[in-house]
Amino acid sequence: MLSDVEICRNTTLTSISTIAKQAGLLEAEFETQGSHKAKVSLNCLKRLAPNQTGKLVVVTAITPTPLGEGKTVTTIGLAQGLAKLNQSVTACIRQPSMGPVFGVKGGAAGGGYSQVAPMEELNLHLTGDIHAVTAAHNLAAAAIDARIYHEQRLGYDDFEARSGLKALNIDPNRVVWKRVMDHNDRALRMVTVGKNEPRKTINGYEREGGFDISAASELMAILALASDLRDLRQRIGRIVLAYSHAGEPITTEDLQVAGAMAVSMKAAIEPTLMQTLEGVPTLIHAGPFANIAHGNSSIIADNIALKLGDYTVTEGGFGSDMGFEKACNIKAQASGKAPDCAVIVATLRGLKANSTHYNFLPGQPLPESLFVDDHEALVAGFENLKWHINNVNQYGVPAVVAINRFPQDSDAELATLKAMIEALPNQVQVAVSEGFAHGGEGTRELAKKVMTQCAAPSTFRPLYSADQCLEEKLMAVAEVGYGAGSVTLSDVAKQQLQQFKQQGLGDLAVCLAKTPLSISTDGTIKARRKGLMYRSAS
Repeated sequence: MLSDVEICRNTTLTSISTIAKQAGLLEAEFETQGSHKAKVSLNCLKRLAPNQTGKLVVVTAITPTPLGEGKTVTTIGLAQGLAKLNQSVTACIRQPSMGPVFGVKGGAAGGGYSQVAPMEELNLHLTGDIHAVTAAHNLAAAAIDARIYHEQRLGYDDFEARSGLKALNIDPNRVVWKRVMDHNDRALRMVTVGKNEPRKTINGYEREGGFDISAASELMAILALASDLRDLRQRIGRIVLAYSHAGEPITTEDLQVAGAMAVSMKAAIEPTLMQTLEGVPTLIHAGPFANIAHGNSSIIADNIALKLGDYTVTEGGFGSDMGFEKACNIKAQASGKAPDCAVIVATLRGLKANSTHYNFLPGQPLPESLFVDDHEALVAGFENLKWHINNVNQYGVPAVVAINRFPQDSDAELATLKAMIEALPNQVQVAVSEGFAHGGEGTRELAKKVMTQCAAPSTFRPLYSADQCLEEKLMAVAEVGYGAGSVTLSDVAKQQLQQFKQQGLGDLAVCLAKTPLSISTDGTIKARRKGLMYRSAS
């Protein structure tokens, strides 16, 4: 079989203008950027508002392994399968960060005959949205250090007299806004900023800081949750950058940079339109990570797609305990649109890897024994899949298990896995997905099962409501969502929760950061366990 890039380059693509018009966009509602990508104007939402809202399908997975389960391949393949069944469909995926692209994980275009094209353009900068997030984020970081410098240089009274501004009295030890870059540069996670030559202060005052990857920026999470430019501006204005010596929060509005940050992201708020190898329109927007943020593509992209056609296929990062949990408890409550169906991607080798019978790390050669029939390992790993099925079901979302087939998979093991799934008491469907090898033709069965589940009656049940207190929300996710036996809050965490309540933030959703490599908080625990204790950090 040809490599992914060879398949992509050997495929004749349709002009992006044609893709946009076929999807239902008017010529004034998109701006081409080359032959195969375009920015979609948010103005289309007003015209499309009377249209019926389509079905939202969220693709999630079992606990991820270094092998890769093929979630994006399944997302793109399913969209193509629905199109083969003459359904109008749009895929919505996140923009890949340059860190994973050049790391072990690689790109995010899908693969085989189920990928977004051109894959090089998707994986390398695309239309610069992540760079816009980086620039806006670092603008605020520079403004913090500039303000500290100008306020402290000759004292607060002198600063107020010279500038006409009220001194913010920033505590350099309580600046919570790091800088960002779109690479995982380990050496910059902790740095000292403001260093000077002897007897000089021109570079500011020394303090401890650091760099995060751009996808971890709060701005990236905001971009994915905003409903329009006004909403984006308001959300940016509420960002807390630091605290004063008196313990008061200092926001971007206080620092007077919120407007400049929003303007820097003016183009980034527009999704980028591309296509799959079979010409299915695909909106790429935002890129928050699910282990530290909500890990889902944007509400804006979903809203456009849901009004353009019958089905929108999107995905949440990592397993159902990560991106899907946050899709239900954070994204759905912000957008007002719940998933109509969840697709849980599983693989034979992924289940075996979650059985504790194997132990390997990213980048290492895979053991040959992984590709031979191993009933004991498959049955043990099936416990992980059962957990994820039950997890999806508790949100009231109908589910389909997509067994993503690899060339080495045996028919006997695939039949065994299908039988085990079909024997479950849950109302879950199952289909073997061969989107990688056969594109939309390989996902027809999966698409039919998804259509059936989207039509099934359901009652969406997030784990908590906005009016519950923060402690109750944390316990709901940890105990009901993850199956923890108890939750222990550190003294620092208790103080922070109390501070958030005093700041009027008690009605917000909670976003838990944890390892994606286990249902628990310990990435080395691969098997399903009950009654785990979750301890909070700050």
